Order: sequence, then structure tokens, then C-alpha cells
Amino acid sequence: MHNLAVALKLKGYQVSGSDDEIYEPSRSRLAAHGILPAQEGWFPEKITTDLDAVILGMHARKDNPELLRAQELGIKVYSYPEYVYEQSRQKERVVIAGSHGKTTTTAMVMHVLNFHRKKFDYMVGAMVPGFESTVRLTEDAPVIIIEGDEYLSSPIDPTPKFLQYKHHIGLITGIAWDHINVYPVFDEYVRQFENFAVQTPKAGTLIYCEEDDLATIVSTSNQMRSDVNLIAYGAHKHEVSEGKTFLHTQQHGKVPIAIFGRHNMQNLNGARLICNRLGISDGKFYQAIQSFKGAAKRLELLGQNAHTTVYRDFAHAPSKIEATIKAVKEQFPQRKLVACAELHTYSSLSKHFLPHYKQTMDAADEAIVCYSPKALEIKRMEPIDEQIIKAAFDHPNLRIFTNGSDLCNYLFAQQWQNKNLLLMSSGTFDNTDLGQLTAHVLEK
Repeated sequence: MHNLAVALKLKGYQVSGSDDEIYEPSRSRLAAHGILPAQEGWFPEKITTDLDAVILGMHARKDNPELLRAQELGIKVYSYPEYVYEQSRQKERVVIAGSHGKTTTTAMVMHVLNFHRKKFDYMVGAMVPGFESTVRLTEDAPVIIIEGDEYLSSPIDPTPKFLQYKHHIGLITGIAWDHINVYPVFDEYVRQFENFAVQTPKAGTLIYCEEDDLATIVSTSNQMRSDVNLIAYGAHKHEVSEGKTFLHTQQHGKVPIAIFGRHNMQNLNGARLICNRLGISDGKFYQAIQSFKGAAKRLELLGQNAHTTVYRDFAHAPSKIEATIKAVKEQFPQRKLVACAELHTYSSLSKHFLPHYKQTMDAADEAIVCYSPKALEIKRMEPIDEQIIKAAFDHPNLRIFTNGSDLCNYLFAQQWQNKNLLLMSSGTFDNTDLGQLTAHVLEK
């Protein structure tokens, strides 16, 4: 939300906002642009008919006093994705969807277009090197690249976000059940992607990963019309040599890249096909992708020395954890891997969903799961214990920690010769200083 506020301020809009808590980096960025609220909290008296619109964030409640006041006055209330669409009605809209890989794929497309100095707007779910924000909205860009999330649009609009954007070019990276607090039934979750595929307009393009069974079924179902350009892709041909990954290409030889892992080779191939549709040749794509180092928290390198590398990743769903662990292990087959996953989301903390993590950490030499009992209390969820987690993951060398300090003490005590550390979470590992943790590990 704060990135959207900044983007609109830069576009020349008069922007104000409210929140009950404002954290970094939002606070500093809002202050730098002169739009940090003077006070935290809700002030319905500030909602007047002078406002053209109110944009509602996902974490506000239906009974929010400012929202109620806006509705009472008849002021137009937009969800975040609705407003992004309003700002991009006249643009070619590229929407990248999927349960995993959508942030990285979106970031790759952005990187390539930026490398070749193309004009475009964007909305992405993480910071991307070379970009100052996660949102850009301008008047003159002919195209917008959007990361399409299947989560709900707002507290008063249950429409999946990716359906609000009305794509011309759509991509589905893969489908693996997530967000069970919103989609408690698997079929209901998959149906949202079916709706996304069907929404592809006449002469539009739908790109899908044919190595994902559900993405293939959804994209090629009888509901799809013959007037849609349907394009399948798999992992780009590649090889790993001495810890480095090279793409195999027919006309451009071996192309060295900074990212790795089979799932990223899928993401890369999907990004290439999108770029092709936007007028970027394979040659130009390979030229640009060599300098792509990933999006924030997506196999992000925290530090390394001659015998140890430390990564962090946003992985939290079962498919993401499994793919990320395999990627690091395949990149460094001679090193042992300690993989640490934090259970932080509603799905991952659910007793009923936990069995979906079975054997997802098997490729790790040592598996660690961290969770906070306080998080369960805050989310008003049923308690879980170590035996439930151990049974769910079914890993012979699984260790469990319930606070960040015990986790750090354990990791500090280990020997890290010829061993890598992978930290996976959409949270903070109980507010652990990952920079300090990395420094300790690399000293060993």
C-alpha cells in the first residue's frame, strides 16, 4: 500500500492515508515523500466529499471507521488491484499468476525490459534490484507488468486479485494449494486459476508451465477458446558446473546466469516467452538475463566464503520449500545442506494442512522447523506440538525450535565447513537478525 501511495504521489496526485501501525521501510519512505500520517490510527473525520476515491488495503476490517464513513458519504472505494487496473486501462496488461514463482518471473521480465530501456509500468510483490519501488504508474508507458496474486482483493471484495487486472497476456507458473484460510477446499482454489485462464480475451495470450499438471489442465481445458494464443513451456535447458549455472541455447551457445534451480529455469523460460510477446528477441533476452540476480528474499544470497553459503528465501508453502531445497542441493551437491523453515502463515500453522509438508525437506541433510506458539495465539488457531510437526514432515533429522534465540544458539554451535544454510520464511524467524546470524555462521 505504501508503494502505491508513493507511486501516485510521483504521478502528481494528492495522497493521504491512515494505518494503525506503520513499520519500516514504509515509515521512512512515506516520510521521504511527505505523506507519512501525523498520527497512527483511524480518523473518520478526515474522510470528506473532497476525496475522489478511497483505496482499501487488505488488512483493514469491514468495520473500519474510515471505510464506514466513506461508504456513508458515497465515496468510491477501490481495492488495491481494482485501482491498479483503473490506472492501466489503456495499457497492455501482462499478468503473471501461479502458486509459486510469480514474483521471480515478474522480476525477470522487469529486469529485461529495463535493461533494454523499454517504457513500462509494473506491480511486483518484492523489491527488485534496479528499481526503487514495487509499484510504478505513469501516463506514457504502453505496457504494465503485474504480479497476479490469487488472494482476496479486499475485506469487502472476495474477488481474487489476479482477476481484477483483466490481462491481455497471462502466465500460470504452477498451481499448488495455498491460502486455506480463504480456500479451504482444494477444488475451490484451483477454480480461481480456471477463471483466470478463461478470462484471457480474444486474440490474447495464455502461457503456462507444461511441467505442472494442474497448470496444464487449467490452461488447456475445453473452456479455452480457439482464438486464444496458447503457449506451453518447461524448464530451460541448462547445466550446473562448479557451482555455476549455464543456459544451453541453439544460437547463442552457453549463457552464464546468476540464478539457479530447476524452478528458476522454469521461471526464466516463462519470462522469455513474455518478453518475446513484447518484442524482445531471444538474443536480447539472453543478453539481459545474465545480470539478473533475483528479487528480494527469493534465493537471496546473504553471505558466503570458500566453504559455506547462506541463502534466504520467501518459501513457506510445501511446493516452494521442496523446490528451494532441491535447488540449493543441486547447485552445491558436494556440500551438506541445513534447511530451516519457519511456519508462519495460516496454512503452515494449521493442523489439517501440515501433512502436505510430508517429505518436502527430504533433500536437506538436516531439516529445522521453527514456529512461534504466540503466532498461533494471535491467529486464534489450535495449538500444535513437536510430535505433530515431526509426523507431518517425516524427516529423520528434523529439529524443532519455538523461538529465535534457541535457533541461533544451535546454529552458532555448529561447524560449517563444506556446509550451506538455507533460511525459508515469509516471516522474520522471531525477529532474528539474519545479518548477524550469517556473520556468525561464516566465521566457523
